[in-house]
Amino acid sequence: TEREFVVKDFRLDSGQVLPLARIRYVTTGRRDQRAENVVLVPSWYTGTIEDNLYLVDAEAGIDPAKYFVVFTELFGSGKSSSPSNTPKPFDGPRFPVTTIRDNVRICHQLLFGKLKVRRLCSVVGFSMGAQQAFQWAVSYPDQVESIVPVCGTAKTYHHGVVRLESAISCLQADANWNNGDLLGPLEKGAEAWARHWAAWVYSQEWWRKELFRRNGHASPQDVIKFFVSRFDSSKANDVVLQARTWQRHDVGGSPGFDGDVEAALRSIRARVLYMPGETDLYFPMTDARYEMQHLKHAVWKPMPSLWGHPAGAGWSDKDKQLILKSIRTVLSE
Repeated sequence: TEREFVVKDFRLDSGQVLPLARIRYVTTGRRDQRAENVVLVPSWYTGTIEDNLYLVDAEAGIDPAKYFVVFTELFGSGKSSSPSNTPKPFDGPRFPVTTIRDNVRICHQLLFGKLKVRRLCSVVGFSMGAQQAFQWAVSYPDQVESIVPVCGTAKTYHHGVVRLESAISCLQADANWNNGDLLGPLEKGAEAWARHWAAWVYSQEWWRKELFRRNGHASPQDVIKFFVSRFDSSKANDVVLQARTWQRHDVGGSPGFDGDVEAALRSIRARVLYMPGETDLYFPMTDARYEMQHLKHAVWKPMPSLWGHPAGAGWSDKDKQLILKSIRTVLSE
């Protein structure tokens, strides 16, 4: 069932207050009497709830007969509070920058307030969903039993910040950008944005072996056209907002840690199944390995895939089956 959770006067990390903060969510399955059989699946960059629904699978993945699954969408999704759907004075480029902690905090109110959840048996997330999983484990250590971060880290390191800045600059360079108050469609900006994502999202081996043909693309140009088709100029400020959210992510910035990401990681009590992608250029293995050494209750399970970052979204069937099997193992422990 699709629903909307609304909080009045929601204070963000920045200190700004959203008069009405809205989060889109969907639930499936049944809560047990103790309300402790709950699995949270937050969304990823420009992703929707629908992109994650494949995780609910009675045979291979999260069994809805056993678990109550809650799917949420990030601020900036276009359906949760976003620059594209918020009235003045927070419309378009005036929408305040949100953090992963803002997203986690409002979802905590949804789950533990409105839905009367008592404990999360797992938070399963890909990419920015993995960032949210780590934040949950740091912010609410007594309420999260396990997390499964897939192709995502507990902090966005400098290379990630610069890479995202280059994607944003593709849009800002378009003659119609006008500081976010668009004068028209961002045709050139969209093409530049698509070339950026096409170059980074897949691994170099994926390109060399021409695995794009498995997606029905005849050439690299077709891959770029695919990413252009995914870009909607009317939502340009939404994708920029989510990129800003991604850039700012750092569990070390949580209250009590003074910017110390290592201390924040050491504080995690939840069991962690850490699943970085072996060829992920967004959240490289080196960053994940660095974080892994500070986690106390973690299992290291890299994804041996040539699909780069989208391995964690199950874009290839082999990766999808590995993710489903891994989640099922965590839930059965």
